[in-house]
Amino acid sequence: MTNSSDEPENDVVSRVLSRRRMLTLGGAGAVALTGLGAAAHAVAQDAAPGSGPLDTAKDGLLASGACMRLATEQIEGPYYIDYELFRKNVVEDRTGVPLLLVLRAVDATTCQPIRNSAVEIWHCDASGVYSGYTDTGNGGGGLPPGTPPTDAPTGPPPGGGGHATPTDDLTWLRGIQMTDRQGFVAFRTVFPGWYTGRAVHVHTKVHTGGTRTSAGYTGGRTCHTGQFYFAENAVVATADIAPYSANGVERVTLDEDMIYPGTGTQGGLLRLTYDRRHIERGVVGSLTMAVDPAAENEGGGAPGGGPAPAPSTSPGA
Repeated sequence: MTNSSDEPENDVVSRVLSRRRMLTLGGAGAVALTGLGAAAHAVAQDAAPGSGPLDTAKDGLLASGACMRLATEQIEGPYYIDYELFRKNVVEDRTGVPLLLVLRAVDATTCQPIRNSAVEIWHCDASGVYSGYTDTGNGGGGLPPGTPPTDAPTGPPPGGGGHATPTDDLTWLRGIQMTDRQGFVAFRTVFPGWYTGRAVHVHTKVHTGGTRTSAGYTGGRTCHTGQFYFAENAVVATADIAPYSANGVERVTLDEDMIYPGTGTQGGLLRLTYDRRHIERGVVGSLTMAVDPAAENEGGGAPGGGPAPAPSTSPGA
């Protein structure tokens, strides 16, 4: 296994979390799992300590230093849905390169882990389509699974802070978890694809001060809204592998992306570990998010790198 990040070996990795209504789903994904994929599957099944890549990623984040700079607030984007699907495995029926996403939330002032907070993620599939918006797709409208979109999405632009109206009740590649005593969560998902106007990314929200109940995540606040990004060499490595190879949309590179602030881990750049010769076996992405647990950042402000946005009352916030 080689470290294939563009970042220094001792750089810490950053960002994720969130809340709301709860639907409890199982998570049997259709991805064939070998190598790292098997480790990701173990996470979905509440694997015991010592399960390889998961513990290695956690140890790396714990060893990478005490305090970090405050993670950059970024926009929520138009495709957020507050489902509050409490689960570790968000794959469902999506296919792609297995991705084990290991995230840690810490207080940027005290440097202590933030326990019992809610970490939420959502992202598109290999074709660049979000669940809940399959009729919109990447712009084609009503695309069957695996069909490469061709045009820009309808409604608000991908980089905008507005919220698009969902077109279906699908839920793949969306999930939320509570952090453990060390501030960790781990998600089993698939490496995202791309769509018009954006580099490959994962959205995240961090919720603090509330409680998980039978109704979902109750009370508290969204203290952080951000995005995670992937080093260009890893994205290029997936481009010739099915189903990514069927995505005919022109891809935006990380340097060209209009949202990524260009600040490495502080701006959401994941530390990636994978076999350079066989990325199809799986990728481990890890990041430590340094946040202000008392802040309120719903993601309705500047795209990235600007001041923290004020609380939003827009739909989906």
